[in-house]
Amino acid sequence: MTQLDLLDFARGPALWLSLSVLIIGSAWRVIAIFRLGNKPDLSEPRSTRWFAGALRGIFGRMIARKEFRHGGKLGAFSGYVYHLGLAAIVFGYLPHVLFVERLTGLVWPPLPAPLVYLAVGPTFVALLMVLFERLTHPVLRLLSGLDDYFSWFVVFLPLLTGMAAVSGSFVQPTTSRSPLYPLPLAIHLLSVELLFLWLPFGKLAHAFLVFLSRGYTGIALARKGAAL
Repeated sequence: MTQLDLLDFARGPALWLSLSVLIIGSAWRVIAIFRLGNKPDLSEPRSTRWFAGALRGIFGRMIARKEFRHGGKLGAFSGYVYHLGLAAIVFGYLPHVLFVERLTGLVWPPLPAPLVYLAVGPTFVALLMVLFERLTHPVLRLLSGLDDYFSWFVVFLPLLTGMAAVSGSFVQPTTSRSPLYPLPLAIHLLSVELLFLWLPFGKLAHAFLVFLSRGYTGIALARKGAAL
């Protein structure tokens, strides 16, 4: 198999297989949660502003409560940095925007390339800091399992391979059929597809389940008239 053959495989069968697993697996997780059901709450609701409660639950809990800010500052700070950095890289980098447009037809203005490149360094360091804390903190190390480490790996790998693809070539846009350096691009695509395959089944599923869980919690608190 030549480098171009590997790239065609990554752009074709591997991509569509991983996307199918991502979509079907994510839907399966969500449907399984709703099938669990819940006991009817017979108490009189103190508020019917459930949508506002859901929004407060989703966005209000993105900020750690002050009672928990005295410990784990390194992990909390690193978490904010790499989440924001990954968002800028995934949704702001022009080749990624073109990639999404090719698949779905959706398009939005990309971020300036220097800004995206600037986000890579802090994101890379923050992910390493998160791993370092997990390996050195006695409680985190005790609670961590294969899911935690493999989830970290499949997030870190596309960032690493993407850096290699860009720094090694500054290739033509992903819409081109003949990039100057097909092997780094193929490896990067395969690493992203590994992420797609794992995301619905491991702890990375919080990427979409977090909105359901926090929204439901916000609705429940709003019904009881309780503050976040």
